[in-house]
Amino acid sequence: MRTILVVDDEKSVRDSIKMILEYEKFIVSFAENGTKAIISFKENLPDAVFLDIKMPSGIDGIEVLREMKKINPEVPLIMISGHGTFETAVEAAKLGAFDYLPKPLDRDKLLITLRNALEQRKLHDEVRQIRDREKILGESPKIKEILSIIQRVSPTDARVLISGESGSGKELVAKAIHRLSKRANMPLVEVNCAAIPAELIESELFGHEKGSFTGATAQRIGKFEQADGGTIFLDEVGDMSLQAQAKVLRALEEGKIERVGGNKVIPVDVRVIAATNKILSEEIKKGVFREDLYHRLNVIPITVPSLRERREDILILINAFLEDTCTHNGISKKKITDNAVRMLTGMEWKGNVRELRNIIERLVIMSTGVEIDLHDLEMLSFTPKDTVEELVQSSQSFQEFKDRAEAAFIKHQLKLHNWNVSKTAETLEMERSHLYTKIKKYGLEREGEKMDEG
Repeated sequence: MRTILVVDDEKSVRDSIKMILEYEKFIVSFAENGTKAIISFKENLPDAVFLDIKMPSGIDGIEVLREMKKINPEVPLIMISGHGTFETAVEAAKLGAFDYLPKPLDRDKLLITLRNALEQRKLHDEVRQIRDREKILGESPKIKEILSIIQRVSPTDARVLISGESGSGKELVAKAIHRLSKRANMPLVEVNCAAIPAELIESELFGHEKGSFTGATAQRIGKFEQADGGTIFLDEVGDMSLQAQAKVLRALEEGKIERVGGNKVIPVDVRVIAATNKILSEEIKKGVFREDLYHRLNVIPITVPSLRERREDILILINAFLEDTCTHNGISKKKITDNAVRMLTGMEWKGNVRELRNIIERLVIMSTGVEIDLHDLEMLSFTPKDTVEELVQSSQSFQEFKDRAEAAFIKHQLKLHNWNVSKTAETLEMERSHLYTKIKKYGLEREGEKMDEG
């Protein structure tokens, strides 16, 4: 249920609003002066506030408005007054008040204003959640370097070419650049070049005129026109046909496009951000990507590291994905054990951050307890397949390779002996105490399962 704070020095007004709101199933709290209002606001953050502008004792409503906005600018504040002036209402609006209601209060207008305020806050919360999901998370040197480049390049109109493996976060970089640019209030139009058939890519990018080809039953506005004044994001640009590349090159050089089947030249003001999981210099050598277009796009190159290159960020990502998944699905907050984190950190992550997010979402939804542990990973087949090739590819040093190989071998033997430590130690010709040390070192203990010391 939504909680509403009512701030007014007149008991009759407080009682009147209480009766209206409680009938509509709101929870109502009160404060008869500004000082108590600020204390209540801090301690029990409400969903909305009705705030009297003129209160005879203590600080007035305008000052309370200022303080509440400092504490939490997201809570909608609805000002009420029986003797306010137009200038006061304007001042309140400038300070961020949602609306202004004169006394005596009209029941219907009060409820309509409150519902509009709560709906606006809901939309703001949804936008914030989307932006939180689109944040570039991490503290590794490579991520810090990318964030620094984004800060420098975003305010300009420079073209950016983002390279990196699939799932590494290239789209997040593009969105961050647009969000911090002077075009942020204009469209960001995304085009997945790999998902559009070669024969349709030109129509998708530049539009077409009615009757220009079979199936063109109406005029179509292309992505470049839709992005006019904003940004176009050409994702997987390395999969674009040579013919489409030539038209894109012309659009970049001249700032003009022509629809398929048309002869009208249409000026467009578009910033271009491109991304690819291919090495375009190699594609140029193969003759499937234009070198002149590459140089046009590659004004500011950004290389997004794979998750294997920034393993120190995995815990940050896991915790963020845990919280986001629980919140988004209405699930009670879950934690993850250190052993499970170690297991996830050591995985190959060929799908990068996207794969990690998907796995955390699945673990949150499918695990039954409040804590995700090794048992949950094994039940859902998330344990890494420690083949020699995978160990070689993912290990950063010879010592790391030896440790991971030893951990995989010991775990395999423990499974073969149903986690009987004595039998496993005997097979490995190892002291039982030494095996326990190895098990603890590599985080092989399975929580919730007692090992047979046999």
